Amino acid sequence: MIATTDTFASAAKNAFATVEASTRSSFDTFERLTALNINAGRSALEDGIAAVQALLSIKTPNELVAVSASLVRPTAEKTLAWFRSSYEILAQGVEEAAAPYETQYSEVNKAIGVALEKAAKSAPAGSEAAVAAVQSAIAAANQAYDTVNKATRKVIQFTEANVTATARAAVDAVSAPAPAPATKAKKSA
Repeated sequence: MIATTDTFASAAKNAFATVEASTRSSFDTFERLTALNINAGRSALEDGIAAVQALLSIKTPNELVAVSASLVRPTAEKTLAWFRSSYEILAQGVEEAAAPYETQYSEVNKAIGVALEKAAKSAPAGSEAAVAAVQSAIAAANQAYDTVNKATRKVIQFTEANVTATARAAVDAVSAPAPAPATKAKKSA
């Protein structure tokens, strides 16, 4: 009875430590995102002030076109940089928050394996098939977990590559020079 109580107490302590580590990691991620957003907001304010000052100094329509064009690409590039940084922080945060659970999952699997081995040794004759079935089911569940985990990571990598390519294409499209307006020839009468 005491061994069982100690086992449960140990499992509860491990579970709490896992939740604590994951929660701390989540708060660290939140702090990093907050700092990124504060810096991005400050930069956007400064850029906005500079843009307004540039627009207020315009004297000709050609200057308006030139100033407007000069503002588009830097803004798009900063937006893309913010997106990348946010994504990197979030991806790293998810990895760090999930790591304690993956470690605990591995430890629980080892403990179950040891417990099954002990149960198999002390089980009555004829129960080998039942123990083998449980071991097989656990192995299949672990294999399924690994397969899903690997597939999820591949989907994330694929998504990241597509989003980055799409964002880059958007920045390039926004900052491409606008075609010159067509002028109509005056009819001579």
